[in-house]
Amino acid sequence: MRKFIVFIFSFMLLFIVLQIISGWVLTIFYTPDFSSTKIGVNQEVMFGQTSIIPLLATLSIATLAYYFSQRLFVTSRK
Repeated sequence: MRKFIVFIFSFMLLFIVLQIISGWVLTIFYTPDFSSTKIGVNQEVMFGQTSIIPLLATLSIATLAYYFSQRLFVTSRK
């Protein structure tokens, strides 16, 4: 059980770090489209919604992968 907890925490940490780095890279390389500003500039800023569902889905898939790897590759102790 201890190996599973370490696996899940390290997986979550790597997942969050990857999300932050990918968001940072996407922000750096973003180029706005100024062609639609001929009519007028909208002063309202809208942000996207966040959801925890992708993280939960990824954690459940990682959990299944961990259990399958433990069940399929059992080494016999002699």
